[in-house]
Amino acid sequence: MTASSPSDGPDWAARQPRDIPAAAAVHDTRAGEATLTDRAVKNAYRRWAPIYDMIFGAPTHWGRVAATERANRIGGSILEAGVGTGLALPLYRRDAKVTGIDLSIPMLTRAADKVRRRKLDNVQCLAGMDAGKLAFADASFDVVVAMFVITVVPDPDAVMDEIARVTKPGGTVIFVNHFKSEGGAWGPVEKAIKPVSETLGWNPTMPMSRIMGRRDLVLKEHIKVAPLRLFTLLRFEKA
Repeated sequence: MTASSPSDGPDWAARQPRDIPAAAAVHDTRAGEATLTDRAVKNAYRRWAPIYDMIFGAPTHWGRVAATERANRIGGSILEAGVGTGLALPLYRRDAKVTGIDLSIPMLTRAADKVRRRKLDNVQCLAGMDAGKLAFADASFDVVVAMFVITVVPDPDAVMDEIARVTKPGGTVIFVNHFKSEGGAWGPVEKAIKPVSETLGWNPTMPMSRIMGRRDLVLKEHIKVAPLRLFTLLRFEKA
């Protein structure tokens, strides 16, 4: 897929139902973190896709609401990286131009179904794409949203680079995620899950510090969101 602009017109139906070559290589991770591969993530979300909304819809709802509320204050061109089954798509303002990408075609197919059923004409494009290799020109989007994504990708550093690259100067980047706990009850749970991280398609031991301290993304907001302050919302401005 060649680089493209999100303003070229709606083509989500034409671009979503194609497969993506699997990569077997293990990407480098920081010491102590779980290791994921593209193939492991694709296999995991092929299994999750039919039941994802039922299992994860309610626990992640308030994080999605918080992120989309902030995106809607800005509007314009919005990229949702890791759009999944499209749970957040109905929450975006109808005058925005929304693009969604995901590595998992089974998840993306369900997002396309939501767009059709709910007549979400603000969704310009849904595309099968690696968030670490975005096929968009530099400075394409006013807002980039990545919810429950950065700990389920094989190469978080590449994803951060790409998200920063496609965000316009002065634009907004919003993350919602669970990061490695610094103590508390969740620490032992994360440690126990780590050996099956490839099966789950999730790195439970990635610290928040992994995505902080970048010169091109200036932190503007850092809050905990429901339920039980389990998730963290981070809002950045592109320098």
